Amino acid sequence: MADYTQILYAVQDGIATITLNRPEKMNAYTGTMQQEMCAAFDAADDDDDVRAIIVTGSGDRAFCAGADLTPDDDRQVFASGDDITDLSDSRVRDGGGRLTLRIFQCKKPVIAAVNGAAVGIGATMQLPMDFRLASTNARFGFVFARRGIVPEAASSWFLPRLVGMQQAMEWCMTGRVFKADEALAGGLVRSVHAPEDLLPAATALAREIADNTAPVSIALTRAMLWRNSAAEHPMMAHRVDSRAIFTRARASDAKEGIASFLEKRAPVYPDKVSTDMPDFFPWWEEPDYQ
Repeated sequence: MADYTQILYAVQDGIATITLNRPEKMNAYTGTMQQEMCAAFDAADDDDDVRAIIVTGSGDRAFCAGADLTPDDDRQVFASGDDITDLSDSRVRDGGGRLTLRIFQCKKPVIAAVNGAAVGIGATMQLPMDFRLASTNARFGFVFARRGIVPEAASSWFLPRLVGMQQAMEWCMTGRVFKADEALAGGLVRSVHAPEDLLPAATALAREIADNTAPVSIALTRAMLWRNSAAEHPMMAHRVDSRAIFTRARASDAKEGIASFLEKRAPVYPDKVSTDMPDFFPWWEEPDYQ
């Protein structure tokens, strides 16, 4: 297992937990944290025993209080490069976007357990996660316009899809910080919990997925919902659906799913994400997140 310095990574009973671990800095985001989080998602994707991923913050103050703006080469989030003249230079690429694209590509369900302040990249890194559960202590802020910059981490693509254009515009254009109950009402989070109940609730959701569903089906479903919902025409989704149903209906998982249902027992799905994804996956073309 990799040696991490700014996150914690643990796997227990099929659930991987990634903990942003700079509590003295309110888990502020750095270039190192970006690299370690991407590596942790790589590890989770490569481990067939991992059935779901929970992402949370260390301490009781913050999930992630945004980018660490302290001048330090080891913490650099924004490209320095005064010598850059070509905006297609890879050094221009946003560090938050590198992480959100990695999460977008994940083959496992991802649950954010937002335990405190989530501002800037602390808010936008959650958007490609599949579920967001918040503590009553959580605060959210898309504060970029108040810092003289713009939304990053591909949030202009993710946020309107999650909450609608009008709500996304309001949060981004005002740049104000808002509480968990407003995040719930606006559709950003699934549920709000007392601080002591947050991780148990996230674990219960992860456990329901891990104990009852087929890993290959989950990997395909995640990719289908994220990508097909942005397709230009439903025919594009129909093509993918048809191939997926055709191939999975003939796989061992479908036989086990039917048998376990008829026998009234818990399923034990044999197919693995590492070896049994169908030949047509991936059906899209997109750049690597690196």
